Amino acid sequence: MDGRDWWAGPSRYLPIADHGLIGDLRTVALVGTDGTIDWYCCPSFDAPSVFASILDADRGGCFELAADAPARSKQFYIPDTSVLITRFFTDDGVGEVQDFMPIIGDAAEVGRHRLIRRVICVRGSIPMRMRVAPRFDYARQPHTVRVEDRATLFEAESLSLALTATVPIDQDGPDARASFKLHEGESEVFALDRVGGDIMTRHCPHAEAEEQFAATVAFWRRWLAASRYRGRWREMVHRSALTLKLLTYAPTGAIVAAPTSSLPEQLGGERNWDYRYVWIRDAGFCVYALLRLGFTDEARAFMKFLSERFSLRGQSSCGPLQIMYGIDGRRGLPERELDHLAGYQGSVPVRIGNAAADQLQLDIYGALLDSVYLYDKWGEPISSGLWDEIGVVVDWVCEHWNQPDEGVWETRGGRENFLYSRLMCWVAVERAMRIAIHRGLPADIPRWRTCRDAIYHQIMRRGWSARRSAFVQRLDGDVLDASVLMMPLAKFVSPTDPKWLSTLDALGEELVSDSLVYRYDPAVSPDGVRGEEGTFSICSFWYVEALTRAGRLDEARLAFEKMLTYANHVGLYAEQISRAGEQQGNFPQAFTHLGLISAAFNLDRALG
Repeated sequence: MDGRDWWAGPSRYLPIADHGLIGDLRTVALVGTDGTIDWYCCPSFDAPSVFASILDADRGGCFELAADAPARSKQFYIPDTSVLITRFFTDDGVGEVQDFMPIIGDAAEVGRHRLIRRVICVRGSIPMRMRVAPRFDYARQPHTVRVEDRATLFEAESLSLALTATVPIDQDGPDARASFKLHEGESEVFALDRVGGDIMTRHCPHAEAEEQFAATVAFWRRWLAASRYRGRWREMVHRSALTLKLLTYAPTGAIVAAPTSSLPEQLGGERNWDYRYVWIRDAGFCVYALLRLGFTDEARAFMKFLSERFSLRGQSSCGPLQIMYGIDGRRGLPERELDHLAGYQGSVPVRIGNAAADQLQLDIYGALLDSVYLYDKWGEPISSGLWDEIGVVVDWVCEHWNQPDEGVWETRGGRENFLYSRLMCWVAVERAMRIAIHRGLPADIPRWRTCRDAIYHQIMRRGWSARRSAFVQRLDGDVLDASVLMMPLAKFVSPTDPKWLSTLDALGEELVSDSLVYRYDPAVSPDGVRGEEGTFSICSFWYVEALTRAGRLDEARLAFEKMLTYANHVGLYAEQISRAGEQQGNFPQAFTHLGLISAAFNLDRALG
């Protein structure tokens, strides 16, 4: 049998949570607990896939490396690193696969994107098997296979990869295979490189693999040593920080929302989206988390990426800024469906690109200005040029805040007057005023103040439902929405205001399920997409933070501890959690890990 036919029982798809993540700050690979790499895009996060068996077990392509005998497997990270270990336990011995992607500083080598898989027998003896089955361009592009200088070359029109190994490799049609047996203390190495142009095929002998292993471990430990966090739950906070770093595209400083596409929010449903892009909405959360932990270089790089979007702004019906960008800053992200792929456990359509890029989402301006405010406060003073650009954007917000939009949840059912959008427009104007007053910068303060106050009064009058005794999803409506949890976090309302406490109770009764929080109920608030979804993990962390700020520390701590039990075996979270406690949606999600860091930081500080 091939691959996971006998590893995963009747299903050829591992649970989404049964994966670890490795990367080189330009792209990543998902490694299953069965030793299979079933998601890998090269040379960047949003490049076409080479391995995508997580989206189609038959056609997607994969890189298997596992015990060639019945075995149990376990997976963990080498502490304080992003080097992943998958261990296989058989009757005759124990083997482990060390997976990592070296972080290359040499400009001539950075495009290699080397993926190293070193397998070691640590006890007894163990038979192993390897199969590399690339399927280029989301399995749309054929390739040839040839052997040159003991390297197996996979060549497609758009990309060439070279597989080198310390064991003999056999060609099997479009794939490559190997079988071998290791005894205690023995090891073998497999390296997959992008080649072409100035990047030549290069073997990876044992000594070089050991050298790159040590250098990669040292890189991650050196990076994490810059963290200033010394509070409770430090291991989970640091794992979230390492995950955010893995999701960072080093050439631009951009942080992708998630490294995957089309992992379903509901099995068999159509809520399958491509998250391999940079959302402006994540900006404030990213800068807050990075600066709070002490990662000023990453915050500075991300702010540079954001500030460049200011200067490249265009004018359209959807505003001066796009809600998301490619990792290189490009604007066009056309959405297409890949009908030839079966989808994760039959969840279709499989999508690449994201049409939400063309939506009007007014809340992004609050997220962006909040990040600028935080960076100016805790990082370094913003430049005069950036301030000029900010003034233009704030003036635009003052003119356009009072209109319907698609909202924070990127609904596809038409524009509405969402409270969250108004809230974040208030944040945009209020944070700009704070910067101007604190720095003595030129600004039309009277106009901005008039706008800020108008937004405040509208939310208080039309965003409050007397019938529900709560702030609600839409103006003049009655539907609850977890996005209002941001009201005290954004300092719009006191966390102990009676109206807010009543809202918190209402959310707890209707949208919270044993600490897990639903965004809203699609049955009473149609969003233009069929099907249901799980609880939204960042909302669960917002709930923890709202409880913390309200002084309900016992409830907050219990909710936080419960959320930690939903992390996967290596501390990673997808976007959502199903009724059965399974990870759903794209994985891992930056938004969730940002929420974890913020909730942990504030709860730890409140507990003293």
